[in-house]
Amino acid sequence: MPHELHAKDRQAISETLSSHGHLFDEGHLDRLGEIFTPDVVYDMSALEAGTFEGNEAVRSAAVRLGADNPIAHHLTNLVITSEEDDRATARSKGLVVLADGTFASVTHLDSLRRHDGGWRISRRVVSPQRTPLGGARPAHAGNR
Repeated sequence: MPHELHAKDRQAISETLSSHGHLFDEGHLDRLGEIFTPDVVYDMSALEAGTFEGNEAVRSAAVRLGADNPIAHHLTNLVITSEEDDRATARSKGLVVLADGTFASVTHLDSLRRHDGGWRISRRVVSPQRTPLGGARPAHAGNR
């Protein structure tokens, strides 16, 4: 049964998720504890980039990627749900600007929990959006 989150919790979750882009884009990788739990699982396997466990693994992966990191992360279309007091799930869209000027669209599925006085991401799954309508072809679409 869904649990109703208070407005202050929704705002705190939104700020945690928004802070991800600022911290990564500005290179503040020493501050990942502000947005992730220490045992975070960051799953980018759908992008063929691997899965990283813990803040140090996430930081190291970003450092290794170097100039191939996106230059800007933008978060949009945020939907937050909760089943219990100290846990929440957030689904959002991400738009990233790459160094060559191209863009990519992804979907984030985040599990969050209260940790260290705030809301932190404990698991993030990043999936690419590569086809219109999620690859579905409506039955009534007809041929073009």
